[in-house]
Amino acid sequence: MSLSRRAKEVSPSATLQITAAANRMVKEGKDVVAFGAGEPDFDTPEVIKQEAIKAIQSGFTKYTPTTGIVDLKDLISKKLKTENALDYPASSVVVSCGAKHSLYNIIQVLIDEGDEVLIPVPYWVSYPEMVKLAGGTPVFVQTKKENDFKIDVNALSQYLTKKTRILILNSPSNPCGVVYDRQDLEKIADFCVKNNIICISDEIYEKIVFDGFKPVSIASLNDKIKKLTVTVNGFSKSYAMTGWRLGYCVAEPEIVSAVSNLQDHSTSNPTSFVQKAAVMAFSLQDDYFNDICAKFQERRDYIIKRLDGLKEFLSYKKPDGAFYIFVNISKTGLDSFTFSKRLLEEALVAVIPGAPFGCDDYIRVSFATSMEKIKKGFDRIEEWIKKTQ
Repeated sequence: MSLSRRAKEVSPSATLQITAAANRMVKEGKDVVAFGAGEPDFDTPEVIKQEAIKAIQSGFTKYTPTTGIVDLKDLISKKLKTENALDYPASSVVVSCGAKHSLYNIIQVLIDEGDEVLIPVPYWVSYPEMVKLAGGTPVFVQTKKENDFKIDVNALSQYLTKKTRILILNSPSNPCGVVYDRQDLEKIADFCVKNNIICISDEIYEKIVFDGFKPVSIASLNDKIKKLTVTVNGFSKSYAMTGWRLGYCVAEPEIVSAVSNLQDHSTSNPTSFVQKAAVMAFSLQDDYFNDICAKFQERRDYIIKRLDGLKEFLSYKKPDGAFYIFVNISKTGLDSFTFSKRLLEEALVAVIPGAPFGCDDYIRVSFATSMEKIKKGFDRIEEWIKKTQ
């Protein structure tokens, strides 16, 4: 059987591969500590679960409009205005089956064969694969640890060609927790406006920030960049609703219409009763998010202390948001896949290799797990790395 060129060019997800391997070992009875999966370990809030049950029991299980129910889109519009200073009517909202689905849709409707998409390194593993699926070319923009892995706007022009169409911006970022401040974003916005480049702003981790950081939506800076921006968000990370699969995007009418048409002929509407549950999610107060951030920050700070005790072997970039630490393993002399494979097999600790994120000298450690497991996992890492080096 002959597969399509698109299918042959797409790489499998390293995150899911490592997680699957760790899960297999757990089923075999092995005590694996997993620092791999990118999902909160907290349960979905009870009020959200109960609203979904209520919707099912009341018979809200039929098709809805492709782009989402009115109540949810109205609340998303209100949220964007009050929290992000983004003024979009509900008609500019497209609700999809997760933020990943929103990103896929956007890239599909904006990219033609040969178009180029600027992707800062390190990057979330799915960005380049989505670009390739659309027939585009990922162009990897190198960043530096000493610049906190942020885009150097002065160096962006070297990646610019007549085929450049999009810049993908992820703040807070996966895998290294970068949060761009207003000054950073103003420079990026000026670059996009000057060169008529669309900015896809992936803000899925916006509520998970540390040390008083306040994320800024790039589209809120001025009308010029707003017209060039597609903002993406969702419920997976901030509301611990990963398996529920619900996200959304907002943009100019022409883009929204195209995304809606594509979704008409692919998934149609997101799950009906999940949309009802998401309506209830907006009732959560700041105390909920403050508590989540405090717990994540406590875990981050503990891991940093443990890594500081291993500076002979490992270094890191302190994350300002999300729930990952990107750890430099270059002093060990191992590439990221070898390091991750051996750590899993020899110490029963699962981490994600950095190569699929564009950095083979790194691994990604997720702290979306309990302090008990983090302590156990780092005890094992410390013992293993001292024994093998």
